[in-house]
Amino acid sequence: MANLLDQLKEMTVVVADTGDIQAIEQFTPRDATTNPSLITAAAQMPQYQAIVDDTLKGARDTVGADADASEVVTLAFDRLAVSFGLKILEIVPGRVSTEVDARLSYDTEATIAKGRDLIAQYEAAGVSRDRILIKIAATWEGIMAAKVLEEENIHTNLTLVFGLHQAVACGENGIQLISPFVGRILDWYKKDTGRDSYPAAEDPGVVSVTNIYNYFKKFGLQTEVMGASFRNLGEITELAGVDLLTISPGLLDELKSTEGDLPRKLDASAAQTADITRIDMTKEVFEEMHTADPMATEKLAEGIDGFAKALASLEELLANRLAELEA
Repeated sequence: MANLLDQLKEMTVVVADTGDIQAIEQFTPRDATTNPSLITAAAQMPQYQAIVDDTLKGARDTVGADADASEVVTLAFDRLAVSFGLKILEIVPGRVSTEVDARLSYDTEATIAKGRDLIAQYEAAGVSRDRILIKIAATWEGIMAAKVLEEENIHTNLTLVFGLHQAVACGENGIQLISPFVGRILDWYKKDTGRDSYPAAEDPGVVSVTNIYNYFKKFGLQTEVMGASFRNLGEITELAGVDLLTISPGLLDELKSTEGDLPRKLDASAAQTADITRIDMTKEVFEEMHTADPMATEKLAEGIDGFAKALASLEELLANRLAELEA
């Protein structure tokens, strides 16, 4: 009998949710996705010290020997996610997601500029833009920035998706891919209700992704749906058949070591007969639905704040390492 990971790969694209290159080599996903927290964690691993050091040295060479250390760190910070992305692309045959600074999540123009800059760095390194997804928080401002980038053939991954309104806005604006956060939705509902657990089929995060998937397939929206942020195996198996799933190394290992039948749970043809009302999405509707959804409101703000704090930690780490290198 085949393991669950092999069966899952037959119906869903499996993506590695990590900055750990060795883990990506182990599980052979098609794509990989990173975020500020994962890059910060990877940057502290001894086996990736050379990537950090080379990025810092390259930044120093660019700004010059007389430049202030803060200039070096700023440039290295901008380049580090791309440095990890380039290493990851040597392993995966598909795409890597690289995130825009979360502190720009409510600034459309700055997000557009950063997305263009990230693509320029990859193309300067000889990587085609079709192998890159620019990762942007799914605020209204972020979605509008992504729309512009998509029109320039710069493809995007809208992250921190917690509500149907975010997903529909992405689908209506031609976004390549969205990442609904299954486990973080579960976390909120457990805290709100006082429940310790939910059956996998009733997991609020699973229900949310299922509803998004069915909506997109019902109305022919081409945006890819990639479930993310899993807390347990049941959340993953209940979403078998969705377009993509980005999974941490620990859960990938659990899938690989577990044997049993894995039935398809989501199917595009079944979604065609679902009783779903289409939403006429505008900025006003988006804001109204967002305000009416306390879970999405809280988790989006919390997610952006968490990524911003991880970035601040990464800047501090780079500053300390630069001081060591130049001592």
